[in-house]
Amino acid sequence: MGVLETERASGAPVLEVARDRPASLVGELVAAWEASVRATHAFLGEDNIRRIAGYVPDAISSVETLIVARGAGGEALGFGGIDGDELAMLFLRPEARGAGLGRRLLRVAVEGYGVVRLDVNEQNDQAVGFYGHCGFKVVGRSAVDGMGDPFPLLHMRLGEDEESPA
Repeated sequence: MGVLETERASGAPVLEVARDRPASLVGELVAAWEASVRATHAFLGEDNIRRIAGYVPDAISSVETLIVARGAGGEALGFGGIDGDELAMLFLRPEARGAGLGRRLLRVAVEGYGVVRLDVNEQNDQAVGFYGHCGFKVVGRSAVDGMGDPFPLLHMRLGEDEESPA
């Protein structure tokens, strides 16, 4: 893994690009994903979480760019995934939230990889607010998520205003 941010405060999490994605790393990130989802996606039932969890390893393995946030002890605190100009995923363990780590991951995605768009579950108020605070604006909405489930998505773009309803 290549370290992205070498200038950091002592003990602050390190951001690394995961070029190799061995099963051990994917497993660690799936655990971080699940902890994050359980803390932030109250609209998902247990059956939904278990079903979606079956897709997560492939999503982590196949995303174009994977950035991993590691704590002082080397543990994965969260990750972000980038496909082209889209933030495909950003998840943090609950204990890592609120300390600027999500903002750091997003800044690297935007400034280092040209991310300008993302989709977020409309029912995840915390994430919608976070991305809005970071300059992303709603430009559209889908009534279902990418798997066709009834979990609406907001399509957001950096710095653009909401589309007029058709």
